[in-house]
Amino acid sequence: MSGSHAYSEMHKQGELARRAKEAAAHLAHCDLCPRHCGADRASGQFGVCRIGDRAVVSSYGPHFGEESVLVGSGGSGTVFFAGCNLLCSFCQNADISHGLEGMPVDSAGLAEIFLFIQRRGCSNLNLVTPTHVVPMWLEALDTACKKGFDLPLVYNCGGYESVKTLTLLDGVVDIYMPDFKFADTAVAEEFCQASDYPERAKEAFAEMHRQVGDLVTDDRGLAVSGLLVRHLVMPEGLAGTSEVMSFLAEKISRDTYVNIMDQYRPCHMAYRHPKAKRRPTGQEIQEAIQAAADAGIYRLDEKPRSFVLRKKWFDE
Repeated sequence: MSGSHAYSEMHKQGELARRAKEAAAHLAHCDLCPRHCGADRASGQFGVCRIGDRAVVSSYGPHFGEESVLVGSGGSGTVFFAGCNLLCSFCQNADISHGLEGMPVDSAGLAEIFLFIQRRGCSNLNLVTPTHVVPMWLEALDTACKKGFDLPLVYNCGGYESVKTLTLLDGVVDIYMPDFKFADTAVAEEFCQASDYPERAKEAFAEMHRQVGDLVTDDRGLAVSGLLVRHLVMPEGLAGTSEVMSFLAEKISRDTYVNIMDQYRPCHMAYRHPKAKRRPTGQEIQEAIQAAADAGIYRLDEKPRSFVLRKKWFDE
């Protein structure tokens, strides 16, 4: 199947290449994310994300532990980017986001990874932590389109997004999959040094939903477009689940598809936070699910997680 996604037509018209160039212009005084760190990443200087002018890929391949609507028979085609604009102190992938495990790759190499994902029979291309490398993967997507790339594109992010950057992705991204991590500014500051996280996330969710609407699935139950929200339940109510669910129901849509995640565990620097030193209890998980129901959110992902096959990019 060819040309079934909006980005395919944008490629043919040269619009995808134009968007990539416009995004790249932001690297000279980087403001791609709400940090607005101003690093000259175009010259190789590192931003808050710890990435310069090249994307760093940690691993890629079919992932069978993602949401049920993304996996299918071939798995979700994940590409894990190193570095992060949020840098949570409890990050479960700290070796990637903080430690930068991976290899730098240019746009041609990244395009080949995208094409490998397609050849492998994955259900979609799932870009994990893509915010800080938007210019790089946009250029790679344009290159891949020349060689017949045509999979649903998933933007899998932490929710700390700039609306200005998201507008560059209008018509490019099929499925937005952001986390909504914190509802409280003080908690966001404590764990991510980002007190504006709740405000920026709410703006971003509104823009994402404006672009793609509620999640739509095909006759196989696989997502083809729309918004899918992740929410990690934390101990002691740190994530503010009730407020998050109320926001989604009242300001976004009661039809929002939500994954209430129960896999928090104290990783990385979590030991520094007294309330975050343990996993959430079964009761706390049930209270989170009930909070969603009370808010009117009813589309919950319930598929048990299985496993992931991740391929180091430099092994190929």
